[in-house]
Amino acid sequence: MEPAARVVTVESINPKVLQCEYAVRGEIVIHAQRLQQELQNKPGFHPFDEILYCNIGNPQSLGQHPITFFREVLALCDHPSLLDKTGIHALFSADAIARAQQILDVIPGKATGAYSHSQGIKGLRDAIAAGISYRDGFPANPDDIFLTDGASPAVHMMMQLLIRSEKDGILCPIPQYPLYSASIALHGGSLVPYYLDESTGWGLEIAELKKQLDVARSKGVTVRALVVINPGNPTGQVLAEENQKQIVDFCKNEGLVLLADEVYQENIYVDDKKFNSFKKIARSMGYGDEDLPLVSFQSVSKGYYGECGKRGGYMEVTGFSAEVREQIYKLASVNLCSNISGQILASLVMNPPKIGDESYESFNVEKQGILSSLARRAKALQDAFNSLEGVTCNKTEGAMYLFPRLHLPNKAIQAAKAVNAAPDAFYARRLLDATGIVVVPGSGFGQVPGTWHIRCTILPQEDKIPAIISRLKTFHEAFMGEFRD
Repeated sequence: MEPAARVVTVESINPKVLQCEYAVRGEIVIHAQRLQQELQNKPGFHPFDEILYCNIGNPQSLGQHPITFFREVLALCDHPSLLDKTGIHALFSADAIARAQQILDVIPGKATGAYSHSQGIKGLRDAIAAGISYRDGFPANPDDIFLTDGASPAVHMMMQLLIRSEKDGILCPIPQYPLYSASIALHGGSLVPYYLDESTGWGLEIAELKKQLDVARSKGVTVRALVVINPGNPTGQVLAEENQKQIVDFCKNEGLVLLADEVYQENIYVDDKKFNSFKKIARSMGYGDEDLPLVSFQSVSKGYYGECGKRGGYMEVTGFSAEVREQIYKLASVNLCSNISGQILASLVMNPPKIGDESYESFNVEKQGILSSLARRAKALQDAFNSLEGVTCNKTEGAMYLFPRLHLPNKAIQAAKAVNAAPDAFYARRLLDATGIVVVPGSGFGQVPGTWHIRCTILPQEDKIPAIISRLKTFHEAFMGEFRD
């Protein structure tokens, strides 16, 4: 080994980094990137001509167009001299021009390339608070809002705040989005799992929460918070209002912080469910700041906007003392501020064009077109998975994913063991090598022991869905033919 390479070795780095895993960009995806390179260097070498990344909720990478109004406002804010050009009204809608001017008026020096307040630009937080109030019917305070580079840094910030040692635990759903397990591991805490019930459409049972809380406490773990992902990732369920009330009461009675991941709040595909924020539920129950510590996460990466690369998001922090709020602000200030384009987008997402605005009709056509197409894609893929031998798939009520269960033959499970792979990872690798379709093994999200799943996004463009289904069916029939007991 070279002398420089001996300075830092895998054995000498922080063990928490080794413990941390993030399956969404894990081994399968790294292999897919190698295959993509081979497709460029050796056309015709593989039985497919493109890699279809169904592993991550990254809509624009799969062809979704950005929302015109949002991009017009962003362009004008980033290049304000355009506002002084003759003919500007021929290029941009009047309400996009007006909104850009409003936003520039609240940015010190109209400089989108400058640092902002560590919680985010005050005028943009005002706009987000107004949007939350409009959504929920209850007031929101701009001082409770911390703008972040997507929702992920906000989650890390809360884990940093709450976890003191491995004796501090966070209740997380299983299956869960691996950001949570990774963040808990990095900050040295303990993940306390609670299992969603696949047989009831990934139901969240209070009895299960209580059972897992009691088990953790009996082991000397201080459980600090409960994570709820609604709509669910990777499971796609939307919580009923009554269930949310039970969760709020559970957190209040047990002295837990409620961490509400609500980044898919616009992604609802069924008529009998609607999104209700946990803050709205808590306030409707008569609970105020003094009753429940609640942190709500939102992002510009999901919904109908899918602006993942712009890295915008926020957390709304309520129910914490002024002294603790100071510490949260200190954590935010270590990062100086989140990026300004993301801040602007977060304000637009929470305050899109309204009826009567010049852009409203075209905006609504874009929004509804994306959401209705996602609903059709979800239904088509769900039906396809359920048509496969040994595969069952719950309805995708919301979010951007399906999480079908693979009832694999024992022969396939043994073949996976022989190559030291989890059976669902073995299936996902074989699927990728045969079809170019990238999915994530369910073992990366957690699952009931002895069950196997994959997570597949509904994001490939609608005209590609039939070909994906065809490839999937052909592969699965061959796989089952090879391994059927």
